[in-house]
Amino acid sequence: MLAVWRLNQDFRKYKNRLSFTFLLNMFIFQAQDEDERTVLVDNKCKCARITSRIIPSAEDPSQDIVERNIRIIVPLNSRENISDPTSPLRTKFVYHLSDLCKKCDLTEVELDNQVVTATQSNICDEDIETCYTYDRNKCYTNRVPLTYSGKTKMVETALTPDSCYPD
Repeated sequence: MLAVWRLNQDFRKYKNRLSFTFLLNMFIFQAQDEDERTVLVDNKCKCARITSRIIPSAEDPSQDIVERNIRIIVPLNSRENISDPTSPLRTKFVYHLSDLCKKCDLTEVELDNQVVTATQSNICDEDIETCYTYDRNKCYTNRVPLTYSGKTKMVETALTPDSCYPD
């Protein structure tokens, strides 16, 4: 409940700045679900997914409105440092709508008959985001102590073996 309240507070705070971002993202992303929802954000690192769809207004059926669906899954057994199984459990989860919506991957676009690469966000210079869960497509490793025959040595181990070792 606290995460939803904080998300609502952040949304009010950044509403003007994000309205253009949401509209832009709605037209840029063409991923459609079966029920005509447009996927605006699918952030596996933060376990958040934001979709939207256009529906008739309840007050005036001749008008269409945009309905947003924000789904956040809070991983309760997540560690402060997901790559360190001995770190304490995470107790604080922060979700900023502006951070969730930024797209920093380079994309090729055509401008004046010329192909250029660009990002779809202007806030990409910030630090790498904190992940609350593993990205199953990324290999996470950590050094752990291994005791064998009375001797202890540090060995590198895979925290996500399926991603670290090919079939």
